[in-house]
Amino acid sequence: MSVSKEFSGFRGDVKELFDALRTFTPRPEIECEEIPAPAKLATHGFALTAECYDGEDEVANGRFVLLHEPGGQETWGGDLRIVTFIKADIEREMGSDPLLPQVGWSWFEESLSGLAVTALSGTVTLALSSSFGELAERAARSELEIRASWTPQAESVPEVIDHLERWNELLAHCAGLPPISTGEGVATMIRRNK
Repeated sequence: MSVSKEFSGFRGDVKELFDALRTFTPRPEIECEEIPAPAKLATHGFALTAECYDGEDEVANGRFVLLHEPGGQETWGGDLRIVTFIKADIEREMGSDPLLPQVGWSWFEESLSGLAVTALSGTVTLALSSSFGELAERAARSELEIRASWTPQAESVPEVIDHLERWNELLAHCAGLPPISTGEGVATMIRRNK
């Protein structure tokens, strides 16, 4: 991640940006659908949900929200803000690892590597579920949740699209899908419940 000292805000057309986000094509295992953006957080907003599949099984899902406030918001440190959520099934054994939240956060930070960003914030949560009564036949489940937001220092439409691409890569990584390319980076370590 890097910070540009000469950043002056998003210079592109917001309608063009949202149109480009609508035509974004994720990897084949991920299905994206536009949803209404939160109306009260900013003048302009775009949101989508994503579901990540391994064959017929949904193994992860998430939300990506891009907010734009002309002139910026002081708390954001810019005129764009991205707010995201990812939830992925993990192996029960991994769910008991006390270091997994730190590992999840490092995956998030690495996903933004090389992009100009500021004001990163978020949480990583492990959810362990056991079923009882009428649901007792369900297997115990472990899930990893990453809730994160950041301010992209993006001046153009392609620079903002880079952030959506990286978030999709993080979703796939958390789902345990193999990388599409053999480029540099951390190998996928998380695996889903079977």
